[in-house]
Amino acid sequence: MPLVLVIGGTRSGKSELAERLAGEAGQRVTYVATGGAADPEMAERIAVHRARRPPGWRTVETSDPLAALADPDGDPVVVDSLGGWLTSLMGRFGLLTDEPVAALDEGGHRARSALLAGVGRLAAAAAARPGLTVVVAEESGLGPVAVGAGTRRYLDLAGEATQVLSARASEVMLVVAGRAIELAPAASRAPRSQLRLHGDAMVPPGADDFAVNVRREPRPRWLEETLHGALADAGDYPDERDAVAAVAARHDRDPEEVVLTNGGSEAFWLLAAALPARHAVCVHPSFTEPEAALRAHRRPVERAFRRRSDFGLDPAAVPSGADLVVTGNPNNPSGTLDPAGEVARLAAPGRVLVVDEAFMDFVPSEPESLAARRDLPGLVVVRSLTKLWSLAGLRAGYLLAPARIAAAVRGLRPAWNANALALAAVRACAARAGAAREVAEQVARARERLRADLMRLPGIRTWPSAANFLLAQVADGERVHAALLEAGIAVRPAWSFPGLGPEHLRITIRDARANRRLVAALADVL
Repeated sequence: MPLVLVIGGTRSGKSELAERLAGEAGQRVTYVATGGAADPEMAERIAVHRARRPPGWRTVETSDPLAALADPDGDPVVVDSLGGWLTSLMGRFGLLTDEPVAALDEGGHRARSALLAGVGRLAAAAAARPGLTVVVAEESGLGPVAVGAGTRRYLDLAGEATQVLSARASEVMLVVAGRAIELAPAASRAPRSQLRLHGDAMVPPGADDFAVNVRREPRPRWLEETLHGALADAGDYPDERDAVAAVAARHDRDPEEVVLTNGGSEAFWLLAAALPARHAVCVHPSFTEPEAALRAHRRPVERAFRRRSDFGLDPAAVPSGADLVVTGNPNNPSGTLDPAGEVARLAAPGRVLVVDEAFMDFVPSEPESLAARRDLPGLVVVRSLTKLWSLAGLRAGYLLAPARIAAAVRGLRPAWNANALALAAVRACAARAGAAREVAEQVARARERLRADLMRLPGIRTWPSAANFLLAQVADGERVHAALLEAGIAVRPAWSFPGLGPEHLRITIRDARANRRLVAALADVL
């Protein structure tokens, strides 16, 4: 399980965030308090902290948090805070001083190196634990600080210690005024903006593709004939009215509530431009294009996170003041299918709720879809034809929204943004819900066979999925990914999804022969 580093200033909400992350990961949490009740004020602070924690949590007050990480049960651990531990280490190594100026001698430099080595051991132990470890650290030195050698030494060591922990952490989160900002990973792991990194960029020529989440099986004959027939209209400007009517009938909506888009991803960019969001929230880990679009349009974005235990949606994690919320169902990359009632809880007056249902047609009969709901305020549902019908190059998608939102989005589209072939595909696929259900049932059977085979391998964990992919967790995921590439197999490393780390891989479902080859190669690697 990952090491998560949470950094923040005084009264920033960093401890509250750390406790929430740990609570989502397990019922039995060990809270390691590194500061003791040295005076009545500290005793009062400790009592307040202890009172807000669930009764089942265990509190350990110690100046040696490393010992608390040796718990073999794998329960979540919160170390709060790094500053208290550093202060005690500075006292132990003779680095505390009241002198206004005190240069480090040779012994002081050795003590400083020994202290940072201890932080390194803590980071390594936390990253190697089977359970989640959250370390809380102070963002020191942002305001006025006392002048003196001891203070300068502490600020230097605090900054270097957080860098040591960050190097081993799968996530680093900065808390400001109660809001969390996830910091980007090191440059070596993010050659470009990770929000714009997608599976198609991760498949070398000739490799078996388990990274792109688009079906590779042949398209049905009726769809091929539809596409070939549409070429006859290629000389005319496309007319979308019949396709809009087909989508409206498919979801029992008015045509004014349908906007055709150049693939599902264009919908997110149009929405980001059309909606003047002041407090947007993207629920992660999830498809990153919505957040990329919002940031490109200078919309303030906050991240909320799914439960770490099962990647289920937690409506309570979304701030009540958000005026735009984006989530996915089934979610990408976890494949989680959330109950429609849970997703609907995110709708509220004055808020736009955007639900990415790009993979909903992989769910037979789509019982959890919100596409036909017209009673939820501000609900926007984004759909795509590219995944199930293998039409990624055709760019066929649409959104369903209240008429006022649909009109605002429609007004920003370029003329004729949906081409003649895409319109023909939309018309044909919208009328064939039964055919989609058959494909979804085939994919579901293949997915469960592959998941059962993967779960028999040592050292791999998967989560239930309702889509055409599985999220897997393996130790040393970067090595596993590289070794599979050497064997000619490309899976999707998932570290670019906020909330996931190098130990996570997304694996697309293929045909039976390809799936067996993947399992055999993964067994050799593990």
